[in-house]
Amino acid sequence: MLRVSRLALAAALTLTLATGAAAQTTPAKADKVVAQIRKSAGFKAAVATLDREHDRIVADTITLTEIPAPPFQEAERAKAYMEMLKAHGLTEVEMDAEGNVMGLRRGSGKPGGPVVVLAAHLDTVFPAGTPVKVRREGTKLMAPGIGDDTHSLAVLLGYIRALDAAKITTKKDILFVGNVGEEGPGDLRGVRHIFTKGKYKDRIAAFFSMDGTSADRIVDKAVGSRRYRVTFKGPGGHSYGAFGLVNPMAAMGATVVEMNRIQTPAKPKTTYATSVVGGGTSVNSIPDAIWLEVDMRSESKDELAKLDGQFLKIVEGAVEQENGARSTRAGKVSAEVKLIGDRPTGNTREDADIVQLTAAAVRAAGLTPELGASSTDSNIPISLGVPAVTIGSGGSGGRAHALDEWIDVSKPESLKGMTVGLAALLAMAGT
Repeated sequence: MLRVSRLALAAALTLTLATGAAAQTTPAKADKVVAQIRKSAGFKAAVATLDREHDRIVADTITLTEIPAPPFQEAERAKAYMEMLKAHGLTEVEMDAEGNVMGLRRGSGKPGGPVVVLAAHLDTVFPAGTPVKVRREGTKLMAPGIGDDTHSLAVLLGYIRALDAAKITTKKDILFVGNVGEEGPGDLRGVRHIFTKGKYKDRIAAFFSMDGTSADRIVDKAVGSRRYRVTFKGPGGHSYGAFGLVNPMAAMGATVVEMNRIQTPAKPKTTYATSVVGGGTSVNSIPDAIWLEVDMRSESKDELAKLDGQFLKIVEGAVEQENGARSTRAGKVSAEVKLIGDRPTGNTREDADIVQLTAAAVRAAGLTPELGASSTDSNIPISLGVPAVTIGSGGSGGRAHALDEWIDVSKPESLKGMTVGLAALLAMAGT
């Protein structure tokens, strides 16, 4: 058993489900709690296991990376990961209706009590057919999706083995999750299901998403997003014979031009991108349909709503302009606006237990914590008032979302980074 003063933990940790609640844990208290955890025999034994099994974590990373997991096609990797969770002796190992896989490590509390979730996403941003063979140069591993987020899946398995080897019993149950749908069009569907329809939705006391490698970064702010596919339609026709008819591409082009004239605030950071286009019939045809995809993001709910409204007005105006500029004798241009992504904004208060204790775990590892904003699986619990942060798996990496994505699994830096997540997890789960 991990020996940490229960009185100290009780004094420092009063877990809240509301991010707007009163101050929780001061940095000094958080540092004290984490220091006690790190000094304990159980934690030292767990770290020794991570050290001893570092090569196995690397091997699991390679195995999982080489199982393709494009958006909405994570099933093969999910099945493999579920078998790994079963092999680690967790209880209630299952795949839910959305495709998430999970397993419970029971704590000492009563069955059905609070749960701390540690999740990593199964999907990658890369489409089907992308080569995913891992190339290794020394301690550097290169392959699409290896750092975002496959290595984290392997680290979760390493934590389970470390906790078991050290015979650590936590007060709260810990739910280890490999979730689907974090990237792009997935729109956080996996975690959204867990918090709205999943069997644990009313039991989750705290949520950690492990995503990327940086152990010093703590994402406590959720960057929200709105994404649209707008299909502009018209009568179409021969480029010569039907010349003069309205052209949906003109309306689409006007939309792109006008949107890129919008000025957005630097603080709160608010961005947009006219990202993808498609459609048309041939080079000598006026298209009858053409589509545009747009991404809008902000740290502020109000700014995101403002930008969203501006965009929709631009689309409406571009359609009206085209219908007024050319002949509509064969029909008018119209726009079909479809919302394809909606990620909520929000933040976990900096004085919340999960933020302060994770920051203390970063400091205890000899690193400097950096609080930041991003769009991650934590968006969902943050928006619901559940304490949540996104952390890294340890080590270093780069070129995320590129074909030459890489991580460095040098043991000293990797192990240091892994101690951060482990200490934070134990602090929130209690002993």
